[in-house]
Amino acid sequence: MPLAETYYQRANDLLARAWQANAPVLAQLVPIIGASVARGGVIHTFGSGHSELISREIIGRAGGLVCVSGIIDPTAGFIENLPGYGSRLVERYDRQHRLLPGEVIVVISNSGKNGSPIDVARYAKEKGLVVVVLSCLAMSRATPSQHPSGQRLFECGDFVLDNGGVIGDAIVEVAPGVSAGPTSTFIGCSVLNWLMLGVVEWLVAQGHTPPLLRSQNLPGAIEHNRALGQRYAGRLSRQLA
Repeated sequence: MPLAETYYQRANDLLARAWQANAPVLAQLVPIIGASVARGGVIHTFGSGHSELISREIIGRAGGLVCVSGIIDPTAGFIENLPGYGSRLVERYDRQHRLLPGEVIVVISNSGKNGSPIDVARYAKEKGLVVVVLSCLAMSRATPSQHPSGQRLFECGDFVLDNGGVIGDAIVEVAPGVSAGPTSTFIGCSVLNWLMLGVVEWLVAQGHTPPLLRSQNLPGAIEHNRALGQRYAGRLSRQLA
């Protein structure tokens, strides 16, 4: 079987398993996040290294909630294990955009062992935020923490979402001991979109109008998006066009 077809079959099987495994946690999270958004709260995200791509999936997206803001690491994870670096990063973000008690933060790390995501999760928890972790539990449980506390990311969260991946992320063996075809981004983005859609559905059911962005390629969308963004002046890391 061609490698791409093998990946297609295995990745979609993992996606189906991730839906089944995470559905109960998503059901618990949706009303918590929905209530926060209804109060005018912001959903914060952080992902170090490649996991930043997953955090960006729900920031400023057409069809997504406007009230999502990302903590961005300018080193792209290069110094994520420098002790205290993640704490300085999140402290700076807090000064600029504010992390408020009762709001929700989603912290993403496939391995769950590196310092910066753990710093961010611990800081947010101390600030009174609801901490949601997205990680690969199989990988995280098999690797020692690089954080001075000895904690792994899943041990820092109030809620844990599992991308259901394998140790090393890649799922297609191309030679003995050598694999390709990672799944953490593909499934991680799906999990976050499931969560956001659940929040949108909850808001509608409770009589709220979800603050959804429109594609700026549609007539009137830029004006619509700017008007939404004004509700969150100073709170969002990404400026709307």
